[in-house]
Amino acid sequence: QVRLVESGGGSVESGGSLKLSCAASGDIASCYEMLWSRQAPGKEREVVSSISPDGTTMYGDSVQGRFTISQDKSIQTIYLQMNSLKTEDTAVYYCAANCEDPTDGRYYRRRGQGTQVTVSS
Repeated sequence: QVRLVESGGGSVESGGSLKLSCAASGDIASCYEMLWSRQAPGKEREVVSSISPDGTTMYGDSVQGRFTISQDKSIQTIYLQMNSLKTEDTAVYYCAANCEDPTDGRYYRRRGQGTQVTVSS
């Protein structure tokens, strides 16, 4: 099983930056995609960015050009560098892993507990 722990959230003024970290443990080698999603109050959860083991990245339209996802495989950690933050970026940010169980081939997703990001005007 995979366990994910996020850190780095906090409060920042509009235009500022934050960097989120997600430390993974367990059978991370069975995971084919790591991603960041967020959920604001009263809104559905949305995927912000994803990264595959070969470094292929994807960004949602709302964060394209402002956020950067990266990974350090040596310490099984992914990051989300968030620049030019806007008030609408305020949300709980979750790290997640899409994985395939090597014992039975089943696909599953694991998600961290989330970290709050608050952007004030």
